[in-house]
Amino acid sequence: MALYLYEKRGVSMAMVGVIILISGICSAVSQLFAGSIADKMGRRPLLLITLSLSLLMFLGMAFLIGFSASIINIVVVYTLVRSTLMMQRPAISSIVVDLAPKDRLTETYGLLRIGGNLGFAAGPAVGGYLAASFSFAWIFGLAGLIVAIALIFTFSSLRESFGRSTQGVSINSVLSAGKDRNLLTFTLLSLLVFLVMGQLSSTLSVYAVSQAGFSTSQYGFLLTLNGLIIVVFQYPFVWVMKRFALYRSLILGAVLYGVGYLTLTWVGAYSLAILAIGLITAGEITFAPTTSAVVGGMASENWRGRYMAFAGLSETVGFSLGPLLGGVLLDSFPSQPGYVWGTISALAFVAAVGFNQWGKSQRAGQSQLGQNQ
Repeated sequence: MALYLYEKRGVSMAMVGVIILISGICSAVSQLFAGSIADKMGRRPLLLITLSLSLLMFLGMAFLIGFSASIINIVVVYTLVRSTLMMQRPAISSIVVDLAPKDRLTETYGLLRIGGNLGFAAGPAVGGYLAASFSFAWIFGLAGLIVAIALIFTFSSLRESFGRSTQGVSINSVLSAGKDRNLLTFTLLSLLVFLVMGQLSSTLSVYAVSQAGFSTSQYGFLLTLNGLIIVVFQYPFVWVMKRFALYRSLILGAVLYGVGYLTLTWVGAYSLAILAIGLITAGEITFAPTTSAVVGGMASENWRGRYMAFAGLSETVGFSLGPLLGGVLLDSFPSQPGYVWGTISALAFVAAVGFNQWGKSQRAGQSQLGQNQ
């Protein structure tokens, strides 16, 4: 979407960032309510409803882009796509906590990420090929087809994993998880890291293609490499890291992210871009499954959807606000990548310091989060 708006419709990167931010705010609100709905209605019904809506929205995107509809109409449907996709997240995360032993949550989330990144590895390669050979409309049409396959699989194979909560869905119930100060602090620190993570598919795409001079296929390979590394190394790495306290994994992940994005300052040769992606992916392997395991360990049985939804705000807002930050930096310093990536990586380093203090306070208070689940 960032490339389409920037290259095909002439929208500035700063405005692209604003669009992604607005859509992210809408999807964040829908995600919050989805957490309560997942606890009230169950995981499976929510997934069936949101997958059906996602299918319709992706086909709508393909239609609008194919006929060069107005940017505002495309942005509205794009916002609906993001919202329906984000509503699936609390249900999926809660299913893992419902079914997995608590002492193996990190490993289980690692396995979930392997499955997701098999798709993430293939997606950019296919997308890069389509972008070079066909119109952007085909990319969104293919996304709709893939969602249709997921819908059929969910309907035929997925069983309900939760007995449902008696608490209704209201604004108070949606925001109640935020009253847990431990969860609130963790979510705010995670937001800093997700602001950095949010650069991968927006700021980095424009920087790699428009400023570093790589082709869309080369950029697609970088994302494919990211997914392949996760598929191969996610579970072994989690197995090694389970010997350490969870907060130390969070610190390491944040530091790797910071170093990886800082490396992009000197990207000229494609080999250095590959190195940067390797470091960024190492941060993702370390950080992402650990955050889910931490939240899963916090939540009581009837509040898993709400906790997952509230903590998921850090990712949703980070991936929405991150492109705006990156877009403003790219527009402000088009020939000074050090200012762009130095500012972005600094957020990760600040988060690492924060997680260190947060983790020590948990250990001092004998919290279950101070030790590996």
